[in-house]
Amino acid sequence: MIPPPEVIRVTTPRVSCDGAGDIAPALGHPRVFLQIDEQGYVDCGYCDRRFVLIGGPADGADQGKLPDISSGASL
Repeated sequence: MIPPPEVIRVTTPRVSCDGAGDIAPALGHPRVFLQIDEQGYVDCGYCDRRFVLIGGPADGADQGKLPDISSGASL
């Protein structure tokens, strides 16, 4: 497995992603809402960003060894 392109540590299990960051939001993707489950992380199905819950089981883990979890994505 290869590590995700970007890892964002968050404090809440419900996050949103629109693909924006260093680029203008209009160049990103539709905003999706993601729910972090008991694994402690979730991946955006569009841009592969990984959101890791601070203090959760995936916080501090080698992100390249964790499988993709994109379930829970919703519009």
